[in-house]
Amino acid sequence: MTETDVRSYLDALAKPRGSLGRLEDIAVRLAVTQRRIDARTRPRRIVLFAGDHGCVSDGVSAWPSAVTGMMVATILAGQATSSALARAHDCPLRLVDVGVFGPRIAAAPSFFRDARIGDGTASLAHGAAMDVARFDAAWQVGAQEADRAADDGAALLIAGEMGIGNTTPAAALTALLTGVAAAEAVGRGAGADDAMLAVKSQIVADAVARAAPLLSTDPMRAIAMIGGYEIAAIAGFFARGAARGATLLLDGYVATAGALVAERLAPGTVAAMIAGHRSAEPGHAAALAHLGLDPLLDWHMRLGEGSGALVALPLLDAAAAVLNDVVRLDAIGAERAD
Repeated sequence: MTETDVRSYLDALAKPRGSLGRLEDIAVRLAVTQRRIDARTRPRRIVLFAGDHGCVSDGVSAWPSAVTGMMVATILAGQATSSALARAHDCPLRLVDVGVFGPRIAAAPSFFRDARIGDGTASLAHGAAMDVARFDAAWQVGAQEADRAADDGAALLIAGEMGIGNTTPAAALTALLTGVAAAEAVGRGAGADDAMLAVKSQIVADAVARAAPLLSTDPMRAIAMIGGYEIAAIAGFFARGAARGATLLLDGYVATAGALVAERLAPGTVAAMIAGHRSAEPGHAAALAHLGLDPLLDWHMRLGEGSGALVALPLLDAAAAVLNDVVRLDAIGAERAD
């Protein structure tokens, strides 16, 4: 299924050629990601991966790590932004703990999974955030979630995240994998002031400098040194989801860092991706450009949790409706006049 095939199909529908503008571009991308003209957006699923980061103790965030656990509880209660948007768009949500600090959750709804690899990563400010074994374990958690979704028939997958401080490893991964300078990859995250931003930029620059020499010979180790459990899980989720034929609707900066990792370690994964939006984080544009993806929305969002992808989801529903429910011109006996 090529772009030319899909455009020829769209041109044969009962409408002037190209009259739906960018919606037709979305329909083309959707069909190409699934390699079928009758591309679907249902069933769909969003999986949120939660993890903490040791670098928070080094002053990279305006929020303490304890907030990760608080937000996990809020998601479990169905009261977070991601919960509300997922309900609004009929997108079943799962929450997976791959590395949150603090006590384990004793009882939780059926959509929760405790897959904790460890109690948060070590600080990338002082050494490796994790070793290759833990990176691979987190990747496998994500891959298992993609398999579960695909086995349930999901045609479209969204990965979201929750983890205070995770824009720091996202920035480090973006700098490492795209080649942009650390200063260009680092943003304010969830509200860093100027002093925090300076600290964050230096930590990212130093971490990338340690990992970069390994990238060409041992890319998994280089990535593990500066990554996060939830980012590794997202990467595994994307790689396996693409292999299973699902469309991957990307969220913001942290999820796109996972997309960069997936494409580096499982080349070709990007063919299944659609970028839901461009984040307010400055490095996100560089990450999307490296992947060759044009975002659907540019609304200065920076929450995470899969929220931007969920807001963009109705655009894909509209594209799927055009592909599946609009009659051909020749079926109504009309001749094209354009």
